[in-house]
Amino acid sequence: METEIELKFIVSPEFSSQLLSKITEAKILQQSSRELGNTYFDTPDQILRQNDIGLRVRRFDDVSVQTLKTAGRVVAGLHQRPEYNVEIDGDAPTLSLHPADAWPDHFDVVAVQQQIRPLFSTDFTRQQWLVAMPDGSQIELAFDHGEVHANGKSSPICEVELELKSGQTDALFTLARELCASGGMRLGNLSKAARGYRLAADYQGDPVKPLENVATTEQDTVESTFIKTLEHALEHWLYHEQIYTERQDQQALVQISQSLSLLRQTFATFGGIIPRRASALLRQELQWLEGELSWLEEANSIDELTEDKSYVLRKLNARKALQTQLEARYEQLPDGEDMLRLMNSARYCGLLLDLSRWILSRGWQPFLDDKARAKLLGAVKPFADNVLSRSWSELLEVFPAERQLTRSDYIDQKSRLQRNLMCGLSFAELYEPELRKVFRMPWFDLLQGIEDLSALEPIRQLLTSFEGEDLLQIEKWLQRQNESLIHAMDQTRKMSIELAPYWP
Repeated sequence: METEIELKFIVSPEFSSQLLSKITEAKILQQSSRELGNTYFDTPDQILRQNDIGLRVRRFDDVSVQTLKTAGRVVAGLHQRPEYNVEIDGDAPTLSLHPADAWPDHFDVVAVQQQIRPLFSTDFTRQQWLVAMPDGSQIELAFDHGEVHANGKSSPICEVELELKSGQTDALFTLARELCASGGMRLGNLSKAARGYRLAADYQGDPVKPLENVATTEQDTVESTFIKTLEHALEHWLYHEQIYTERQDQQALVQISQSLSLLRQTFATFGGIIPRRASALLRQELQWLEGELSWLEEANSIDELTEDKSYVLRKLNARKALQTQLEARYEQLPDGEDMLRLMNSARYCGLLLDLSRWILSRGWQPFLDDKARAKLLGAVKPFADNVLSRSWSELLEVFPAERQLTRSDYIDQKSRLQRNLMCGLSFAELYEPELRKVFRMPWFDLLQGIEDLSALEPIRQLLTSFEGEDLLQIEKWLQRQNESLIHAMDQTRKMSIELAPYWP
């Protein structure tokens, strides 16, 4: 049994020339080029897939190798999975050739053997180099170009894989960073097998989903919660990046933006223990990427205003003129091609690699003193209680019950409220769900109200384009919308402040 440790990247066919020029700068121990044919097997009800098992037979150079890959994990973009290989005669797999402890407990190998059948295949050319790294590590670099086939359908394969053969995991990131310096690489979140299963099932893609709570438990330390939160945000990011590359769903970008917010808030939440200088470069790059996605708020506002032929503007005489100008403004915003170029850029890929490397290598540790290390080893619950209390005090200060807040007041505090709500995701599972829900829901309602206020801003920015009766009507309409929203938000704010916290 071996444990496969690798980074996967999606590239374009043209990337091969860029890769070859980079390879000339490396120390190559071996190189080869092979045609690989692979058939993947499962039962009709996909019992192997249900147990996170992959079974394939690979053919090359008149040799057939049966490979079993068992449940692994993807941590911060790094794929790690146990792998069993055995040479066989013919093309049909024999499950009993693998050791008994390779299978899950109570797995009926004999019954599964009787049911397995070919499900899909991958056929590709693999150019392969064994690279010697300066630290003595050896990395297998592969460029795969071909297709996945299932049920008469096909999907292209064009990938670069870096697999650690010996040495330190950090060397993978060093080589990946060098290769992505000119752009054209994107971290691959799906294996060839996962893509094959999707093709066989005619799967149309994953749904966009909101950020969920981090799976923190009372057994966690402060440091393990910090790591879990970073990995949670990164997983959410890569999940929605895959969705966006498949179908350019703008809401997937919104969720990537949410991931960035959680990452930045996590650095702030734990900043009293982990010095800011430890994450300075990462925070700088996260801020850059947030800036690249800052147009999303305006785009979503215009979408809401122009939805269903601008139904929300139906009572305005200038409705058609507003719709025309809003649509013209929308056309000036970044589009799908712009975002795909961003995701394939050197800076974007470099940020993901640096963040992954920082998490896996515990990049904050060299910046800690003994006191900070002791705090990180402490139980997370007291830390969470303290963080939530500080967050609560901050909200009471900026949303006081006795003060009348204006539209600008609410909009100015939007980011602060988002950060405070985001902070709670790291610790939510430590507390009683119903109490937590009752406390947080009104604050989410308040945030929604602020977002509804912000959604009117594109109309406000167009006021100078109108005059006379049209201008007066639009201004009155905006005033009514503002008054209605602010009245509801004032009530929500006062109710929120009166609620008892769900932490001690």
